[in-house]
Amino acid sequence: MKLLVAALESELQAFPAEIPGFARLVTGPGKLNAAVRLARALDAAHYDEIVVVGTAGAVDDALDADVYEVTAAIQHDVQDLDGVVGQHVSLPARVDTGRDGLVIATGDSFVDDADAVARIRSLGGVLVDMETFALIWVAQEFGVPIRVLRAVSDRAQDGATTLWDDMVAACSAQLWARFQTEYPA
Repeated sequence: MKLLVAALESELQAFPAEIPGFARLVTGPGKLNAAVRLARALDAAHYDEIVVVGTAGAVDDALDADVYEVTAAIQHDVQDLDGVVGQHVSLPARVDTGRDGLVIATGDSFVDDADAVARIRSLGGVLVDMETFALIWVAQEFGVPIRVLRAVSDRAQDGATTLWDDMVAACSAQLWARFQTEYPA
């Protein structure tokens, strides 16, 4: 059995309620919700793979509004004792899925301004979200392979919050189409 994970029900609106071979988990937004809910799910049952789907802001202008696989996650909203942004006091600076893809920067706020985008770019992120770092870290702690697919919903700049509300349905449809290609019934 595999585990399909999304932060919000709206990100799964194009998906059928039941998918053979998959259990479903909606974590709620943010790193803490993601970490706690995924850890509970992995403690309660064995899964062969975790497949995360959801939206992300693009901080690289070269990225089209498409679905991208994530290879690694960093945190853009932490700093260590020396004040180095992107370095956590006790967590790794980067977590990897072991797959080919893009680097996503995770933080507990919805990125909607140019200054934050510039900071995320300087850390090496090309996408931004609120859960991926925590999900990959927890999966690694439990020794479960994880795959992350993110659909670009916005450019993480002024107006991104409003744009996300308008784009989530289209992103869910893109994710469902990609999911069916990767996991045919």
